[in-house]
Amino acid sequence: MTETAEKPVENRAFEADVAKLLHLMVHSVYSDKDVFLRELVSNAADACEKLRFEAIENPSLLGDDPKPHITISADEESRRLTIEDNGVGMSRDEMIEALGTIARSGTKAFMDRLEAAQGKEGAQLIGQFGVGFYSAFMVADRVQVFSRRAGADGAWVWSSDGKGEYSVAPAATDEAPTRGAKVVLHLMEDAKSYAERWTLERIVKAQSGHVPVPISLVEKPGAEPVEIADGAALWTKPKSEISKEAYAEFYRTVAGAYDDPAMTVHYRAEGRHEYTALAFVPSAEPFDLFDPDRKGRMKLYVRRVFITDDAELLPRWLRFVRGLVDSNDLPLNVSREMIQESPILAAIRKGLTSRILGDLEKLAENDKPTFETVWEAFGPVIKEGVYEDYERREQLLKLARFKTTTSGAEWRTLSDYVEAMKENQTAIYYLAGGKAEQLLASPHLEGFAARGVEVLLLSDPVDSFWVTAGADFGGKPFKSVTQGAAELSLIAKPEAAETPAPEAQASVADFIAFAKTTLGDAVEDVRASDRLTTSAVCLVAPDFGPDRQLEKIMASSGRGGAGAKPILEINPAHALVVALAAKGAEDQTFREDAVSLLFDEAKILDGERVVDPKAFSGRLARVLERASK
Repeated sequence: MTETAEKPVENRAFEADVAKLLHLMVHSVYSDKDVFLRELVSNAADACEKLRFEAIENPSLLGDDPKPHITISADEESRRLTIEDNGVGMSRDEMIEALGTIARSGTKAFMDRLEAAQGKEGAQLIGQFGVGFYSAFMVADRVQVFSRRAGADGAWVWSSDGKGEYSVAPAATDEAPTRGAKVVLHLMEDAKSYAERWTLERIVKAQSGHVPVPISLVEKPGAEPVEIADGAALWTKPKSEISKEAYAEFYRTVAGAYDDPAMTVHYRAEGRHEYTALAFVPSAEPFDLFDPDRKGRMKLYVRRVFITDDAELLPRWLRFVRGLVDSNDLPLNVSREMIQESPILAAIRKGLTSRILGDLEKLAENDKPTFETVWEAFGPVIKEGVYEDYERREQLLKLARFKTTTSGAEWRTLSDYVEAMKENQTAIYYLAGGKAEQLLASPHLEGFAARGVEVLLLSDPVDSFWVTAGADFGGKPFKSVTQGAAELSLIAKPEAAETPAPEAQASVADFIAFAKTTLGDAVEDVRASDRLTTSAVCLVAPDFGPDRQLEKIMASSGRGGAGAKPILEINPAHALVVALAAKGAEDQTFREDAVSLLFDEAKILDGERVVDPKAFSGRLARVLERASK
């Protein structure tokens, strides 16, 4: 007598608090309803994998259908979706065991049996806790599972609306598959789009396109199946078998991009943690590079099944990297939305980050033009790591490239800079601000240029932050040319500059003291400058605190408050300063106007606006009027 004849229709209650758990499933565990299809395809792939191993000892189980396959059939008019496989299938008791109890899985039991067996390799099985199947109730108000165990005659149907009970009954011959399982979802009204071809094809290609079983789609009843996934995962193939064109095509698919990758990182990690990584560094800047959330775009797979593209597989300063990681160790279970908390993922993140940085170093050494293309596109983002990632700061600084006052159109490394430092130079000097052309016009550079001292031109907003984060290179600190004393007196000029006569020097010193009294609380100090050679004045920041550029950034963001008072530096050798200093104290108003105009000039040269345009205009008119007499 067959199993079907012995066991009639039977209604049973779930062996767990189904209503509560299903509510959790629908509202908490999964943030995206699309995952139900991923879960059902994963279960189908599991069933095919189980059959493959069982057939090693019993080849007759395969019958005349040895090749595994999964078929998804849509019926938009009836709001019905079917996922069918030719895997191992389930008997009546296995249905009750696997589908009647949430958080119990036939896969887990199978793994336990497999581990106890000798001489068999580990199976690539998904779904260790058996909750994924119930995600179907997010989109269906009734679910049926028709199944025939491989090697058995009888077929069974499991049915439930997910509200506390299910039934198991003999299945009609024409409804059950010859072998395997067929899951039929009766879709809710608001989920009918899941019976549309384009929706199904999009989800399968995005989330399950690389499971180890081919997937076909039947667009509507009576249509021919069309293969939409071939069951082959590119990243599982040896690198020697993958062409550059194949890598590029896969990159464009996974990244949604049109450029070619500048660098491809493909490797398999073995040992304590096993995973495969396939990552691409783009050659063009993606549109979301400076998205405020700074999220990465690496996809996480577990045994070739897509899990999420929201796992932090790389630090945020490598968010431009596209690709995926496929882990053999991570569990595919109810916590997969929180899987990034796993220590396994932390180990993967560390290993992947180190590998990408190492390959970028090799690229910089072996293919300078390509690396410079990468740096031009992503240098500002990589420099975020200098500020955020202390552990890798030295490595990132070695990788960094800079434009300088002496480099022209070429990029310079910090090693290049240090090698070219002048005698008695103790710091790496930089100027942060706008575009390089604007920076080159700054008066702060004059004294450095006169001594042949190279200055880094930092034109990215992040530069103002990482240079203040305690960074140094080769024991040499970074110092802004707009902050504190320039400390240039110890660095010799190629040619001695002309200096004023002693009496002129004395009068200039008196003029500087007068300027300090005149400007009062508007400045921190007024002093003679050794950084100016052709300009009369400039503004600098005090020795401690932010430099001039960082102050501007903080002020524009509303976080700077009143800010530190600037220091006005005056070039004691400038002809205008010498002439003004020679004026007697009898023309007090003129001298006061001249000092205020010099202060306003320094602000304009620093990119600031005049605080009081009316007062500025009045002073300028009085000075011009006097000059015209």
